[in-house]
Amino acid sequence: MAFDIDMIKKVYAEMPARIAKARELTGKPLTLSEKILYSHLWEGKTSKAFTRGKDYVDFAPDRIACQDATAQMALLQFMQAGKDKVAVPTTVHCDHLIQAKEGADKDLQHAMNTSNEVFNFLESVSNKYGIGFWKPGAGIIHQVVLENYAFPGGMMIGTDSHTVNAGGLGMVAIGVGGADAVDVMAGMAWELKFPKLIGVKLTGKLSGWTAPKDVILKVAEILTVKGGTGAIVEYFGPGAENLSCTGKGTICNMGAEIGATTSTFGYDESMERYLRATDREDIADAANEIKEHLTGDAEVYENPEQYFDQVIEIDLDKLMPHLNGPFTPDLATEVGTMRPKAEKNDWPLKVEWGLIGSCTNSSYEDLSRASSIAQQAIDKGLKTKAEFGINPGSEKVRYTTERDGILGIFEKLDAKIFTNACGPCIGQWARYEDPKNAPKNSIVHSFNRNFAKRADGNPNTHAFVASPEMTAAIAIAGRLDFNPITDKLINEDGEEVMLDEPTGWELPPKGFEVKDDGYLAPKEDGSDVEVIVDPDSERLELLEPFVPIGRDIKGAKLLIKAFGKCTTDHISMAGPWLRYRGHLDNISNNCLIGAVNAYNKKTNWVKNQMDGEYDAVPKTQRAYKAAGVPTVVVGDHNYGEGSSREHAAMEPRFLGVVAVIVKSFARIHETNLKKQGMLGLTFANEEDYDLIQEDDTFNFLDLDQFAPDKPLTIEIVHKDGSKDTIKVNHTYNDAQIAWYDKGSALNKIKEENAA
Repeated sequence: MAFDIDMIKKVYAEMPARIAKARELTGKPLTLSEKILYSHLWEGKTSKAFTRGKDYVDFAPDRIACQDATAQMALLQFMQAGKDKVAVPTTVHCDHLIQAKEGADKDLQHAMNTSNEVFNFLESVSNKYGIGFWKPGAGIIHQVVLENYAFPGGMMIGTDSHTVNAGGLGMVAIGVGGADAVDVMAGMAWELKFPKLIGVKLTGKLSGWTAPKDVILKVAEILTVKGGTGAIVEYFGPGAENLSCTGKGTICNMGAEIGATTSTFGYDESMERYLRATDREDIADAANEIKEHLTGDAEVYENPEQYFDQVIEIDLDKLMPHLNGPFTPDLATEVGTMRPKAEKNDWPLKVEWGLIGSCTNSSYEDLSRASSIAQQAIDKGLKTKAEFGINPGSEKVRYTTERDGILGIFEKLDAKIFTNACGPCIGQWARYEDPKNAPKNSIVHSFNRNFAKRADGNPNTHAFVASPEMTAAIAIAGRLDFNPITDKLINEDGEEVMLDEPTGWELPPKGFEVKDDGYLAPKEDGSDVEVIVDPDSERLELLEPFVPIGRDIKGAKLLIKAFGKCTTDHISMAGPWLRYRGHLDNISNNCLIGAVNAYNKKTNWVKNQMDGEYDAVPKTQRAYKAAGVPTVVVGDHNYGEGSSREHAAMEPRFLGVVAVIVKSFARIHETNLKKQGMLGLTFANEEDYDLIQEDDTFNFLDLDQFAPDKPLTIEIVHKDGSKDTIKVNHTYNDAQIAWYDKGSALNKIKEENAA
C-alpha cells in the first residue's frame, strides 16, 4: 500500500472539477502541466486564467522531500516557525553526507562515525515534527521518492534541484530552497511565477546503444543550460509512451541542467507497471479512474505549436548515443565523432574512471543494461581499461540487483560498489589526497552535472556525461573516442571482438525485494521529543533571525565582480564543505571562493577597498562586516545555476552582502536571495556590467520607492571620483518586498504565526 493514499485520493477527487474550471476560464484545451498547476492552486478552483511567465501564483503542493545536506538548514529554519508539526507529508533522506572511497560498508560506517551528530539531529527533528526519516544507506532521495512517494498528477517540492526526477511518474516536482519548503511545512502557500511551457514531441523508439539519457543530452544541446529557465518541459508523443518509467525519470532529472522549472510526462502504461511493481497498486487503480486528467488533452498533442511556447521534435529512431562535456552538461558530442573535437581542445582521450549511478541513472533497468555490457567483457576475455564505480539508487534496487546477480557481474570486473548514496555525483568522492594539484584526466559517468571540480575536486578532471551502458562500454575500452557500434577491441588472447548491443529488464522479472528499506516513521505525537544542538558544535548552529537591510543603502563596496559562469558550486562549494551545511557561520567560510574575480582572473582573491590589500573572499567580507560596510556582488548570465542550495544565498546575507547585481539569474537562486531578505537585481542594460570597476562604491538612489515593476537607480562612484548612474530591474512583487522589509521570508512567517 502507498504512503499517504488518502491524500492522493483527495487530490484525484478534486482534479476533474478544478481542471474543468481552468479549461472554462482559459477557453482552450490544457497541457498536462497546466492541469496539475491549476488543480493545485492555494485558492482551490481557479478564479482566473494566469499569464505564463508573468503572474505570480500561490500553490498548495502535496508533499515535500529534503536531503540531509539541505534539510539541516531547512529544519533549523522550520524550528523557528512556531509550529508543532509539518502541515503536509514531508520526508528527510540521508544520502549526501556519505563519502565514496573504499566501498559501501566501510564508507557507510565512516559516515556514521563522522556525521552521527547530524544524522541524530535530523532523526530527532523528524520524529518531533511528524517527518518521515530515511536512514543513511537507504538510498538517494530522488530514487527513493520515485519508488515510494511520486504519483501521477501530483505536485511536490524538494530542497534539491533534482527533485524534478519525479516527473518520470507524471508529477510536477520542483526543486526549491529550504525557505520555500519551510513555508509549505508551516501551512502556508508556495509562490511560483506561472511557468512557460516547452513541448518535446518524441516519435519512434529507442534501440541499440541509444538510451533515455541520450534524449535529455540532445535536449540539453538544443536548449543549452539556460534555455529551459522559467519553463516546464512536457514530453509527449508515441516515443514518450515507449520509454520506461525510470527512463522518463532520467530525462526529467536532467531537466535541471537546462534550467527548467521541472519536466513531466503524461500517465501511461509504463507508469502503471512501475507503480504495481513497487507495491502501489492502490495508486495505479486510482489513477486509472481519472487517467484522462493525468495527461494533456488530445488537441494539445495534435497541434502542439498552438499550446506550447516552444516545441521541439526528436525522432528516437534516429537519435544517436551522446557524450556531453566536459565542464558543462550541454556540450554534446555524438559517440563516434569525439576524436577530432578532443584533439582540437586537448581533452585527454584516455579514460580513467567509469561511474554508474546517481539519482539520474541508478534504477534496476539502468544497472541491468550496464551489467549486460560488463558480462560481455567477462565472456569475451576483455579487461576494463578504466576503473569502475557503481552507486545503486536505493536499498531496494541494491538488494534486488544483488539477488539477481547484477552487482556480482560488476564485482567480477573489480568494480567498487559504493553506498546507496550520491557519492561522486556531488563531490563526495575521496579520489585524491590533494585534488587541487591532481593530474589532468578524463572520466565518464552517468550523472547529471559535470562542472569543473564537481566529482572529485580536481579542476583538471574532464567529466563527460553518458548513459550507463555507454559508460560501461567506454570504461571497458578505456578511451573517450571508443564507438561500440563500429569499433573492435583486442581481448586477452589477442583476438578482435566487438560488444553487442545492451540488453536488460525494465523491471525485475522476479519482482523487487528488500529486507530493510531504511525508513523510520515519526511518532504520532512528538511533543516530548527533545532536539539538542550543542552550542560548541562545529556542524550545527541554531539560527538567529536576519536583521532587515533597510531602504537606505549608501557607500556599499564591491566585494567581487564574478567573471563568466558562477554556479552555486562556485558560490558555496559542496564536497568537504557539506559537513558544515547546518552551521551557517562555519560554512560561510566558503562563500564565493570558487568565483573568478574579473579583475585578476583568480579565485578567492579580492581587493579589500578599506586597506587596498588582497585576500580570500570570506575573510575580506568579514572585514567589511566588522566595519559595518555593506557590499555588493556583481555577476554574469545565469548566475546561481545548478543546485538548489540556499546556502549560496544565506552565506552572503549572513556576511553582510546587501545586493547581487547580474545579467540574469537561475530561477531557484533568485528566489533564494529574495527569501533571505536580499536584493537580487539584473542590469537593465547588460553592457553596464562592463562599467563596474574594482574600487567602486554603490549608492542606491531610490530604494525608498521599492515597488513591483519599478526599476531601481544606482549611482556608481569610481575611485577617480567619476560617476555612472545605471538602472537595474527586479522581479519582486508586494509579498516579496515585504520579505525584504522584514529581513527574510522566515521573519514574516514567524510574525504571522505569532499573530
